[in-house]
Amino acid sequence: MQAILKQLGDLVLGSVPTVIFFLILLAAYTFLVRRPLGKVLADRYGRTGGAMDEAKSSIAAAEAKTSEYETKLRDARAAIFTARAAQQKIATDARDKALAEARSAAQHRIAVAREAVEKSGAEARTQIEAGAAALSGNILAAILPHRSVAPKTGATR
Repeated sequence: MQAILKQLGDLVLGSVPTVIFFLILLAAYTFLVRRPLGKVLADRYGRTGGAMDEAKSSIAAAEAKTSEYETKLRDARAAIFTARAAQQKIATDARDKALAEARSAAQHRIAVAREAVEKSGAEARTQIEAGAAALSGNILAAILPHRSVAPKTGATR
């Protein structure tokens, strides 16, 4: 057992320079490679990742502004639609009023014309009746020149 312990002690003693060399190499790696590489990676992330984060926040802000503009555009269109509807209602009311006035004026003219036609018809009837009586007298006088009055017996020639 003594021999195994002696061999083990020789191995540990022989590995001390390798452990020291390994620790020196690890310290050199940390100072020469790892720290500068970490700085470069952090800088790169700051430039690319930060730019990406900045771009994402800019996109979000742009989307918010877009939705705000769309809302304002919708409100403006609604206002225009309301104003247009009001103008159409005013125009429709004016047209309806003009139609009603024209209709009443036309009905008044029709009534006046109807009265004039009825009056002239009545005058024509009286003239025709007066003319008919005179004409029948003339016809009777032409047909029956010798008699002035028709016989009462009912005999006719």
